[in-house]
Amino acid sequence: MTNPTAAKAQASELTLPLSKENSDWLKSTIRDIPDFPKPGIIFKDITTLLKDPKAFAFAVDVISEHVRKHNVDYVVGIEARGFILGSVVAYNLNKGFIPIRKPNKLPYKVERVEYDLEYGKDSVEVHIDAASKGHKVALLDDLLATGGTAAAAYSLLTKLGAEVSTIGFITELGFLDGRKKLPANSDIFSLITY
Repeated sequence: MTNPTAAKAQASELTLPLSKENSDWLKSTIRDIPDFPKPGIIFKDITTLLKDPKAFAFAVDVISEHVRKHNVDYVVGIEARGFILGSVVAYNLNKGFIPIRKPNKLPYKVERVEYDLEYGKDSVEVHIDAASKGHKVALLDDLLATGGTAAAAYSLLTKLGAEVSTIGFITELGFLDGRKKLPANSDIFSLITY
């Protein structure tokens, strides 16, 4: 199945790293929210990118083409914006979608991983039968910041026996070094970096 939007784009436009022109264009579709969620933080709000049909389609197409190379069995999205991204990429690639959720949101038996936050602890969960040994998965979310949530999601998937083939994000806050919390040998990508 071919995505009609991707078919219209030049193949070179859908490969990573993005050109400076495409990177700058995507950045221009993301709104900065100062002092959110607390003073001193500039929140990168991707809802404006999602609202822009060309930017959203382009972001999904680039991610889909990158994930396609890994021949995964499932696409995994981290709650909540990772659901938006992951489910569309899974649809594009005709793959199943697996949600990773915050605690006590899944109805069946779960596996859980706890991780440290700047101000406490949090955890993520997945159904125990979501993936198993031999399954290859792509792990997607909207943002890589400090890396805690992505690292916990990675651990969760490997506890199930799955192989995390690639880990991707729309945006990355490079100055926070979130990649350091992820395995060094992982294929980690982001469309744009601040």
